[in-house]
Amino acid sequence: MNDASALRSGKGHRDENFPVASWLVHPRHRAAILAFYNFVRTADDIADHATLAPQEKLALLDRLDAGLAGASNEDAVAVRLRAALAERNLSPKHAQDLLAAFRLDVTKLRYRDWDDLISYCSLSAMPVGRFVLDVHGESRDTWPANDALCAALQIINHLQDCKSDYLNLDRVYVPLDALAARGLAVAALGELRSSPPLLECLHKLAERTERLLHESDVFPALVSDWRLGLEVSVINTLAHRLTRILAQRDPLRDRVHLHVPGVAGLTIVGILSGASRRFGRRFLATSQKPRGA
Repeated sequence: MNDASALRSGKGHRDENFPVASWLVHPRHRAAILAFYNFVRTADDIADHATLAPQEKLALLDRLDAGLAGASNEDAVAVRLRAALAERNLSPKHAQDLLAAFRLDVTKLRYRDWDDLISYCSLSAMPVGRFVLDVHGESRDTWPANDALCAALQIINHLQDCKSDYLNLDRVYVPLDALAARGLAVAALGELRSSPPLLECLHKLAERTERLLHESDVFPALVSDWRLGLEVSVINTLAHRLTRILAQRDPLRDRVHLHVPGVAGLTIVGILSGASRRFGRRFLATSQKPRGA
């Protein structure tokens, strides 16, 4: 198998829980973001592949890394991302951080506590938003809010998929100390429905994720590019809705994903909210200027 793209699951950017280079993002930035997405999706699908042995997965991830560095041309997604980075004079670090996360997916199947999980998110999630910000030329002052949002999105996915991750991949992102505090073993994640202690555990994690998400509420107003600011507002709105669902339902038994009409409605809410915040910030800045300035 010459090109790692042949191992793709078939999932594309329109199949993700949250928008990826949507129509809100200016067209001049979409190609670079999609080149990054396709590289990352390919690497993610390799790490999650059902039949590849761990050493095969690691070898393919290393080959993608070599493609980024220009030491290999075997994988088209790496060649395309390398060209997109060169065109904009951007570092490959964000993509390399994600490759490090996917190597962890192959080699590390359990997470000790919340801090251990956040450390994983610093490789698996935060670099995605940082790359998009770099493509737009945004200040690094936006990174703390970005990191909170991206970590929350990652943990939302972990909570949604906690049963399938355990049964299909033997991966458990639910912190072990949170399970142990309620007398639970990881096998509890494979049941048809959550026991009361497990449901309490998952709901508390959703509530903690919601608190993390609140740290990103200022993010849309910090972004200079107004179109990107609106996209961030939409993502933040969708994430808040999902954490509220996860704090009420049982992800082992219930659907905890948003339906298309719900996504459409929340997208409108996010756009209006983002526009309102940006208008309010501009009005406040104008009103505070000394007269004659």
